[in-house]
Amino acid sequence: MSESTSLAWFRRDLRLHDNEALAAACDAGGVLPVYCLDPREYGDRPFGGPDSFDFDKTGAHRARFRLESLSDLRASLRDRGSDLVVREGTPESVLPELAATVDADFVTVHTRPTPEESSVESAVERELGGDGVDLRRFWGHTLTHLDDLPMALSEVPDTYTTFRKAVESAVEGDEGGGTGRSGESAGDGDPAGRDPLSEPDVPPLPVDAPVAGDLPSLSTLVGTADAESARASDDRGVLSFDGGETAALDRVESYIWTGDHLREYKETRNGMLGADYSSKFSPWLNEGCLSPRYVKAEVDRYEDRRVANDSTYWLVFELRWRDFFQFQFAKHGSDFFRRGGIRERTDIDWRADETQFERWAAGETGIPFVDANMRELNATGYMSNRGRQNAASFLANDLRLDWRRGAAYFETQLVDYDPASNYGNWAAGVGNDSRDRSFDVRWQANRYDEDAEYVKTWLPELDALPAEYAHEPWELSDEEQATYGVELGVDYPEPMVDLDGS
Repeated sequence: MSESTSLAWFRRDLRLHDNEALAAACDAGGVLPVYCLDPREYGDRPFGGPDSFDFDKTGAHRARFRLESLSDLRASLRDRGSDLVVREGTPESVLPELAATVDADFVTVHTRPTPEESSVESAVERELGGDGVDLRRFWGHTLTHLDDLPMALSEVPDTYTTFRKAVESAVEGDEGGGTGRSGESAGDGDPAGRDPLSEPDVPPLPVDAPVAGDLPSLSTLVGTADAESARASDDRGVLSFDGGETAALDRVESYIWTGDHLREYKETRNGMLGADYSSKFSPWLNEGCLSPRYVKAEVDRYEDRRVANDSTYWLVFELRWRDFFQFQFAKHGSDFFRRGGIRERTDIDWRADETQFERWAAGETGIPFVDANMRELNATGYMSNRGRQNAASFLANDLRLDWRRGAAYFETQLVDYDPASNYGNWAAGVGNDSRDRSFDVRWQANRYDEDAEYVKTWLPELDALPAEYAHEPWELSDEEQATYGVELGVDYPEPMVDLDGS
């Protein structure tokens, strides 16, 4: 029987390890690895309707990371006698043309549960089907496979704790296979978890393979000014976040093994400064340079060789939290993007105030803990989980500005953006958390930045202030402002809101 020829369509799975879509293509015969730089991913949001917001969909930080990841993937494929074909264009137009060029029998891809990604898959499937080419989908971006869930997708709990306990119970109760479900019927899933796949043997390119094509420059994707800003390293940043599978595996090695930071993860994960207070795997996980199953396997190995404790458990706990929102989007779809969210709330009077929003986005609210986090985000594309919760809560609960606009701004800026994690995690009272979680920003600042080191790092104009004033500069008297050289409204903004509520 003659070998098949296929296209391995890379998306946010830019790795060779634990890549089921690539492995399936390689197992069948000749493979043409392909990546499409979809113009809809850059610039304003053409997918969106009247509720979309006027921010670039992919900002410079994530675009830089993505281009580095593609370059790394291409280098890895070339080292193995293959290559990565890169084209600028929509997948539904590019893939059928390439499939015809090499007379492909099928295209493999990792599917995604979010609406825009799903709509692109459907468009590709329609166009390929007209030429008699199959689109074969695989699920490969979560720790627990879709087919291994211990409940039907429609019955996935809407609260994380219930979901986690169900999954953990299935893992503990089944060491070898069995009763997972996807959709409404039982499958042959493995609640105990699947081992990461080994890197496949990548065959040479088909003899009629087209030229690989060049990667575009960063300035082509995001403009010259934004590209220059993204390339300029800021020594205050927690990590450089170099894109690619090579950097991802290096980070796992340095964090878990060389630095031995995993043993204290639970105690340090709410930090604000430094490279190793948390794993910071998220950019590589979300661009698919790193498999969550690979991370889990490394945690298991660490527990066997060094220590098993609350911290090792907690890193897996966070991977399951990431899973939870992926399955929530598979269940609820576009409802997550509604003004009232999946809870369909109509009782919140979301406001539109351009001046207030711009001050929030620029880190000029006059609330130092919020401002420091927003300035870190703008400068580096990253901020801590603690920072995200506080900045998001301030916009939604203190300013009552439309939470979706804040989420859209995060979408542009974050180097580790994922639609499910970003929109699902917003503390706006419209999502999975049934509580109206309004963070007390002052309490949070004093709890997690007690000496104001973080605030002063990102707000150097407050450097001369004692810690208590650095967090609450509005408490300075006129004489104290003169003493410390910080005049409110001149050197640092007056606060936008009265956090005392008076």
